Amino acid sequence: MSRPQHFGWFLARGFGPQGWGYPSLDWDYDWTRPEVYQEAARTLEQAGFDLVIIEDSPSLGSPDTIDLRVRHAFGGPKHDPLLLAPYLFQATRHLGVVPTVNPAAFLPYTAARQFATLQHLSGHRLGLNVVTDTGSARHFSDAPQLGHNEAYDRAQEWLAGLRALWRSWDDDALVADPASGVYADGTRMRAVQHRGTHYAFDGPLNALPFPDGEPAIVSPGGSGRGLAFAGANSDVQLALAPLHEKAVREYRQRVHDAAAARGRRPDDVKILFAIQPVITTSAEEADRIVAASARPDDAALAQIARKQSSDLETDLTTLDLDRPLDPSLFGPHVSRGSIQRLIGDRGEDAPLRAHLTALARAGRLRDRSGFVGTAEEFADLVEELGDWGNDGVLLWGDFHPVTLHRTLDELVPILRRRGLLRREYADGGLQANLHAF
Repeated sequence: MSRPQHFGWFLARGFGPQGWGYPSLDWDYDWTRPEVYQEAARTLEQAGFDLVIIEDSPSLGSPDTIDLRVRHAFGGPKHDPLLLAPYLFQATRHLGVVPTVNPAAFLPYTAARQFATLQHLSGHRLGLNVVTDTGSARHFSDAPQLGHNEAYDRAQEWLAGLRALWRSWDDDALVADPASGVYADGTRMRAVQHRGTHYAFDGPLNALPFPDGEPAIVSPGGSGRGLAFAGANSDVQLALAPLHEKAVREYRQRVHDAAAARGRRPDDVKILFAIQPVITTSAEEADRIVAASARPDDAALAQIARKQSSDLETDLTTLDLDRPLDPSLFGPHVSRGSIQRLIGDRGEDAPLRAHLTALARAGRLRDRSGFVGTAEEFADLVEELGDWGNDGVLLWGDFHPVTLHRTLDELVPILRRRGLLRREYADGGLQANLHAF
């Protein structure tokens, strides 16, 4: 039997307009209400998924590019995923729920107390997707925006502060003995006096410790600093890499080396590779989709340009498709990684049409040129990743029920028959499920 894998779903649109821009919008779900998210969460739990990660950006972007981001709802609006989490916990019993949080937006004591509350209310199923995006800094203070490495420094200090507060009750501080009338022993609580570069606060925390483990820490970021942060802190690392054996093994080794450097075991960090498959009912349908994508028309390129304009906060829709991109178009607020994902290996002299066409083109799962294929072919890929030592995969999409069922209806039975997808959950919440195998 194949090695079981952990499965997660990345809610790519965040707590935003699910189904916008697709025919499934006419199912008439209200994205501002909890019902559509609860239905989707129950589907993932029935499927045996470990967790759902809710993407977020607290900002609509720079004042000059807000219209680009909201016109087609690519970059917003987004409501707060932390406040959505309790509704998903209420609808499920085992699924881990992981809202995205930015240390810039939460003072450590407040964050530690709120997250501890959710951890208890959920039966220890909370996770935190810790991001270091600095583009939204202006919403939280008038302090200068931090650089890439400084943002990781702040995140490290923030998370260390949360953990110090969560651990400010010693193991025997909670007595809860009705016979003696003693609820807690204050002499077993630690003061926690933190005076750091970015934060200053005192403890102990006014919340109970966790009998089944702290909230699971999730992190993205493939830079050297991002992988070092994951190795030091994370229970789950979101991985983006070419899915061939050499790249997968090298990526995993870098995370494991970072974990070992901080005295942790490789198995302490579960690495999930993010994949957005297009599951088809037949190989012939997959071939037709791939063939059609090879020659995208201008309407298809315009749609990709709109999404890239939102991601890059730079209007590509008004540019001549047949002229090269001018690098000066991209302001300092645009990450180099985002620009590189657009340009790829084609270079800055290639016309915009070439970049958009490359993004439009799809490839087949069967030959590993892309992610279009049948459920059996996708299961082949997951099984192959497991043979290379991988921990699991993170599927990618919005939270509309149509999206989930289109992806999962045929896939779940095949994954289960192959022994790749769990049928039962462990006791003890998200941490227990992540380390059950």
